Amino acid sequence: MTVAELGVVDYDDAIAMQTAMLGARIEGRVGDTLLMMEHPHVFTLGRGADERFIVGNRERVPVRRVSRGGEVTYHGPGQLIGYPILKLEGRERDVTKYLRSLEAAMIDAIAKFGIEAARREGMTGVWVGARKIASIGVGIRRWTTWHGFALNVSTDLSYFDSIVPCGIEGCRMTSVCELTKRAVTVREFAGVMRESFARVFNFDEIILADAAQIVPAARLMVSDG
Repeated sequence: MTVAELGVVDYDDAIAMQTAMLGARIEGRVGDTLLMMEHPHVFTLGRGADERFIVGNRERVPVRRVSRGGEVTYHGPGQLIGYPILKLEGRERDVTKYLRSLEAAMIDAIAKFGIEAARREGMTGVWVGARKIASIGVGIRRWTTWHGFALNVSTDLSYFDSIVPCGIEGCRMTSVCELTKRAVTVREFAGVMRESFARVFNFDEIILADAAQIVPAARLMVSDG
């Protein structure tokens, strides 16, 4: 598996990168890849998501409707975004299994920071007690995955007050930093996350890459964050 840790990437540029990677993976021109990054502030709406779940901050935070599953969510600095571009084959062609595997990878990584996270029956994502720490919204085209997960590391949680996270009334969010009471960077967490992801998805080798290696033809504005 190739892993690219890309720092802060504008959301629209990230969609362009994913689209290029998705096409290349479907055609077999690249292998399985995990893109990890942060985004500037943005609210995103999944397919058919209800805009009434955005209850504030529309004038300050851009809104994007995209072709993932799920309702509204927030992305911003301090949040680790993971976009797996994976070809699901054989027994792996199971959307529910894929979602549970994403949850398992995040639960495993979070545990490395002394936090006991878990699933919640009937819902997608990862919780710590009554609070949600990670959200999932995926897309699958010709059994190749895109979009992915968002895990709060050092996120400013006040932005979630402007939405009904994932359309779940009363849902409150938390973060790794809030729970550990220490400074954890996205870069630090990403290093743990890539190992957990590889373990859960049974990759025995991780190849690190940058944006230029991943999508040579894409013109992306990427910083180190």
